[in-house]
Amino acid sequence: MTFPELQPDKKPKVTLSPIEEPKGLSTAEVAGIARQLIANVEKVVVGKHEQVVLAIAVFLAEGHLLIEDVPGVAKTMLARAIAQSAGCTFKRIQCTPDLQPTDVLGEARLEPQTGRSEFRFGPIFSQFVLVDEINRASPHTQSALLEAMGESMVTAGSVTYRLQKPFMVVATQNPIEQEGTFLLPEAQKDRFLMRMSLGYPSFDDEKKMVERFQLRHPIETIQPVTTPDGILKSQEAVRAVNVSSEACDYILKIVRATREHPALLLGASPRGSLGLFRAAQAMTAIEGRDSVSIEQAKAIAEKVLAHRLIVRREEKYCGVKVADVVAEILSQVSTPS
Repeated sequence: MTFPELQPDKKPKVTLSPIEEPKGLSTAEVAGIARQLIANVEKVVVGKHEQVVLAIAVFLAEGHLLIEDVPGVAKTMLARAIAQSAGCTFKRIQCTPDLQPTDVLGEARLEPQTGRSEFRFGPIFSQFVLVDEINRASPHTQSALLEAMGESMVTAGSVTYRLQKPFMVVATQNPIEQEGTFLLPEAQKDRFLMRMSLGYPSFDDEKKMVERFQLRHPIETIQPVTTPDGILKSQEAVRAVNVSSEACDYILKIVRATREHPALLLGASPRGSLGLFRAAQAMTAIEGRDSVSIEQAKAIAEKVLAHRLIVRREEKYCGVKVADVVAEILSQVSTPS
C-alpha cells in the first residue's frame, strides 16, 4: 500500500467525528425491566402485587425500604426474591440485642501469617442487604447503618470504603411484639424511602401459595431477569424522568404542609421532599410514562411520608393517626389546574 506524499507547506485535513455518548434506557425499556422483575418476584410472593411494585420502585429510586409486619408474611422472601431477580449479591443481618457494629460493618484484624492489619468486610458490603428485626438491635448498632444508608459508604477508623452499587437496605420489624426492642430514632426512619406492610394473604392466594410450595420453595429455582448493570442504567433513567414545575410545586406543598399541621409534632424533612420526588419518578418509569403526574405523587405520598411524621401525644389520645393526617393534607393542598 502506498501513501501520498505531503507537501511541506500543507497540512493534512483531519476530520474528527463527534464521539457519541452511550444512550441511556428509555422509560419504555425501564418499564420492561420492571415488569420482568415484578413477575419474577411474584413467583415467590403471592397476592401482593401492589407491595411488590412499590418495593421495585424503591429499588429503582435508589432508596431503602422498611417493612413493618407480623412474622411469616414473606418479608424476607420479598427481599431475597428481588436480589436474586436483579442478579445482586445478598446478605442477611439477623438483629439481636448483643449484635455489635463490627458485626455489621466489619473490622480490621491482624493477620498472624503476614503481620499486617487487614479489614474484613462485614455483611453491609453487599448490593442487597436484609436487616431482619432491626428494632431488636441496640441503638449503638442501629446507628452503624446511618452512613451506609445515607452516603453509600462505610468509615472504619481513618479509612472510608465505598459500597458497591446498586445498594439497597430492606429492614423488617414486628410492630406487635415490642418487649426487648429499641424503637428506631427519627434519623434512622428518615433514611428509608418508604414504609409498608404486607398483611395476610386472601384465602385464594394462601391456597395458591400452599400448592405452589408443595414440592419445593420457588426461591430455590428463581433466576435473574436482569443484571446489576441493568439496574444501574434503570436508576439513571429514573432520575431523568421529567417532573414539571407544577408537579414539583405540588410535592413541595404537601411536604411543607406536614410541618405546619397542628396535629403533628414533627413534619417531613427536605429528605422527605426528595424522597417523594424520586418515588414519583420511579413509579412513572415503571408505568412506562415520561412525565410525573400530580395523581402519581398523590398516590404514593402516604407511603413516603407517614413514617417521617410524629403525631402530638394529645392527638394520639383522641385517636388521630398519621394516615388520617396525611389524607387530610392531601385533601387540602390545592392541585394545579
